Amino acid sequence: MNVLFVGAHPDDIETWAGGTAASYSQQGAKLFFCVATNGNVGSSTLGRDEIAKIRYKEAQNGAAVINAELIWLDFDDEFLIDSYETRLKFIEAFRIAKPDVVFCHWTQDYNPDHSISGMIVDECIHMAMVPNIKTQSKPCDKLPHVYFMDTPAGVNFEPQIYVDITSVFEKKVEMVGQHKSQNSWMKTMFGYDMESFLKVPAQFRGLQAGCRMAEAFRPSYRRGRTFIKHYLPQCLEISPNFHNAHK
Repeated sequence: MNVLFVGAHPDDIETWAGGTAASYSQQGAKLFFCVATNGNVGSSTLGRDEIAKIRYKEAQNGAAVINAELIWLDFDDEFLIDSYETRLKFIEAFRIAKPDVVFCHWTQDYNPDHSISGMIVDECIHMAMVPNIKTQSKPCDKLPHVYFMDTPAGVNFEPQIYVDITSVFEKKVEMVGQHKSQNSWMKTMFGYDMESFLKVPAQFRGLQAGCRMAEAFRPSYRRGRTFIKHYLPQCLEISPNFHNAHK
């Protein structure tokens, strides 16, 4: 099984789906981490080129923890836009990975790079199958399942699927820990440390799902994505009306 994770920034994949990726890795899946932007504004002390080089290396290290292949799209941080060029780069990434399952940002996430990258994935994944859309790699031959990842503090996000990450949480922490430049950046900008930022949401989603720690997702329902079966590791499915019924 090929699994593609698409994140707007270096460290997004590890933060919002690192446990799920680690579980897939244990099952022998072939993993791809596609990072849309180069993180070149993610420092208050380093210049754009310098921090971009650091974050590229950190992204390589994070992916290497679970033997994922890194696909680096290299768009400017905080300026990802939906354009012809952008879509072609995303389509090429899809064709490189040839995924059975794709994870991306929720289209109502707080950061425009997040929401735009999620929207491009959701709207363009089928285009990877179209022969007359030319990129370097050959077209895909199947339409993968697409899942949206959780948001910071769960804002504007109602999960329908959970993955139990209790047994792999420390691996997730190890992956995020490769992004050392962002630990100080997050403390400076937002006043929190990364381990707490990972632990509290995992415990909260675990409480909802009935396990110690979990990551939360929503399937993307479009033509051709019927979800007769889910292909998530340690999958805990909750009906769409679960949370409303238990308020």
